[in-house]
This record gives sequence, C-alpha cells and structure tokens, in this order.
Amino acid sequence: MLSNTGARPKSPTAFNLPQLLLALIIGTIGGAVFAYFQLPLPWMLGAMTFTTIASLAGLQMQVQRRIRMPMSAVIGVMLGAAFTPDLIDRLATWSVTIFGLFIYVLVACSLVMIYLRKVARYDLQTAYFSSSPGGLSEMTLVGAEMGADERVIGLSHALRILLVVMALPFLFQLFGDYVPTDSMLPPGSSMNMPLTDWGLLIACAIIGAPLAKMLRIPAPFLVGPVILSGAIHIAGITNQGPPGFLIAAAQVVIGGSVGCRFVGVAVKEVLRTMIVAFGSTAILLLSAVAGSMILQQITDVPWHVLVLAFAPGGLAEMSLVALAIGSDVAFVATHHIFRIAMVVILAPSAFRLFNKIWLVPKKQQL
Repeated sequence: MLSNTGARPKSPTAFNLPQLLLALIIGTIGGAVFAYFQLPLPWMLGAMTFTTIASLAGLQMQVQRRIRMPMSAVIGVMLGAAFTPDLIDRLATWSVTIFGLFIYVLVACSLVMIYLRKVARYDLQTAYFSSSPGGLSEMTLVGAEMGADERVIGLSHALRILLVVMALPFLFQLFGDYVPTDSMLPPGSSMNMPLTDWGLLIACAIIGAPLAKMLRIPAPFLVGPVILSGAIHIAGITNQGPPGFLIAAAQVVIGGSVGCRFVGVAVKEVLRTMIVAFGSTAILLLSAVAGSMILQQITDVPWHVLVLAFAPGGLAEMSLVALAIGSDVAFVATHHIFRIAMVVILAPSAFRLFNKIWLVPKKQQL
C-alpha cells in the first residue's frame, strides 16, 4: 500500500477490522451491481472498481494479507478443479507454449524497459523493475534494495494489473464470443456435496500453502492449493469444486485487495503514472497477442486462450477471467504460475548480473 507522503504506512499488515469491513462492504456492493447488470466477471471487477474509486476518494480501507491468503486458497482449489484426467495428453503441447512464454517475457520486458527509459524517462533501476510482467511485491521490494523508486514500481504494477484485468473481459465481450452469465453467483458445486469431497477440498486449501512455502514456490497460498487440487482431480478422486457463493466471496476479496492498493495515493500521482502505465500495458498486451498468433500456427491452441495465458495480470485475476470467459482454465493457470516463477526467480538475478557486467564498469570509467 502506498502513501502520498512517500513513507510506508506504520503497519501495512496490521489487522484493522473497521477498515476491512468497509472494504468488504464496498466491494460486495460493487460486485452485486456488476452482477445485476450482467457485466463481465462481476464480483471481482465490481469490487475492484468500487474500492479503487473509494480509495482515491480518500476512504481508509484495507484487505489484509491474512484475509486475502485464505481466499486465494479457495481460488486455488477452484482452479485445480479444472485439471481433468485428460490433461496428461496435452502436456507435450504445453511445453512448446511455456517455452514461448519464456521468450515473450524476455521480449516484452525489453520493449517496456526501452519505453520507460526513452519515453517516461525513468532511471535504469526503476525502469527495469517496473517493466516485468508480474511480481508486484517482489519487484517493489527488490527494486528498492537496488536503488529504484519503490513508489513508482509499486504503483506501476498495481496499475498494470488493474488495466489488464479490467480491459480483457470487456474486449472479449466486444470482439469475442464471451457472454456474461445471467446468474448472480458464479458457477460452482452444490453445498450438498458429499462430506468426503468437502474434506478433500479443505485439505487442499489447508495443506497446499505450507507445502508450497516449504518448497519455496512463488505465490504459495494460491499455487499450493492449485497443485494439490489439480492432483486429486487429475487422479479422478473427486470432480467437485468450491460452491458458487464461496467463489464470489473470494473474488470480492481479491478484487477489493487490488482496489485498496490505491489508498493514500494522490489522484494526481495515479493519473501521471497511469498515462505511462497505459503505454507499458499496451506493449505487454500487443506482444502477448503477437506471440499468441505465432504460437497458434505451431500448436493449434486458439490465440485467444494463449492471450489469456500470456496476459500480464495477476495469477488469480487472470485465471478468474479465463474461468468467466470459458477458456481452458488449467492451461491459463499453469502458464501464469510459470510466468510468475520466471519473473520472481530470474528478474532479480538478471539485474544483479547486468549491474555487475554493465553498470559497475561504466561507473568506474566515470
């Protein structure tokens, strides 16, 4: 969370019940309004829109990490339910598209970095850590250690996620075959599912995060449950997922947490950074579309599915977009897990190497 004084909040993770309740109430109202008017991905986008507006209006709200993480586990279990037994037959194709994703990350990062240096006039460190298509928290923290402007990095990534997640569902509605559901709640399993299925899904949510943290997997609260839930669904042990109302609640929390990132940020600063973010986001999305068109010819995976798999939104957010649009959720979620891993693992190391080879000798010449 950013403040308009340039300083960090005293305790950004401190639990504040009134601020949490305010965020959830505003987010729920936004979700209900979007669902009533049958707008795309209503519970997440509605919550995101309403909390962003409220944040910029000066309301003090927050969705603490300890609230977002359990809801991320719910989304993870839901995404894992999309991993069906026939997935094994498609893994050969996925290896090609994951390699294509690696090339996309390199090319897109390079193009955005050039844009931020030449057009936005960011310093090298800030441009580098603002250009990555993922890793908001990691890039902000590591960038600050490397001498970059952490406020610009954090705001740039928050705006990237906001712009991508807001744009794609509407673009698919306008130019694709996506038709939002007329149901108020997203599809999900019945509350009356067998207790054994309830137990399996709850176990995936509870055990998945600690297991992923132990293995040092990025985004453990989301990825861990995805892996465990995917494993039991691929094995055919269960075909159930979380109920629709729980998925809606998780989407409100995810969307609200994105909107609350703008609490304390001056509107002028948001608008100034958003102008730059429009350009960088356009480069990332156009690169994703171009790469998708090429890979479609090689793999026969539809280009619009590849766009969702490459699009630089958050893992939870983009997977939910894929679910709402009816695309291959398992394919999209898996590629976003790899994208985040690539960015979080490789970007800091690559910058240290770049700094050692290029920046240090250049400074010595001066």
